[in-house]
Amino acid sequence: MMDHTIITIGRQFGSGGHEVAQKLADDYGIALYDHDLLKEIAAKRNLDGNELAAVLAERTHAQVVQVIGKKIVLYKEAKDEKKRKIVLPK
Repeated sequence: MMDHTIITIGRQFGSGGHEVAQKLADDYGIALYDHDLLKEIAAKRNLDGNELAAVLAERTHAQVVQVIGKKIVLYKEAKDEKKRKIVLPK
């Protein structure tokens, strides 16, 4: 089985989050995918947000949770049952 490293960075405009993301990607040797890539794919295929979400969900075997503006939220259940538990801090 292959492990995948995914790092998600939430940020505000002007906070330098893209530079942080690029540095992390470089340091860990992983690809950096940002919203510009998704916008480019959507434009080339003439897809709106809901259509793009459906394509991404199908290709990743996930479910679309919601699409709000430029934000797409997908859900994919972990294969390992031990990783399916959400532990909230007390």
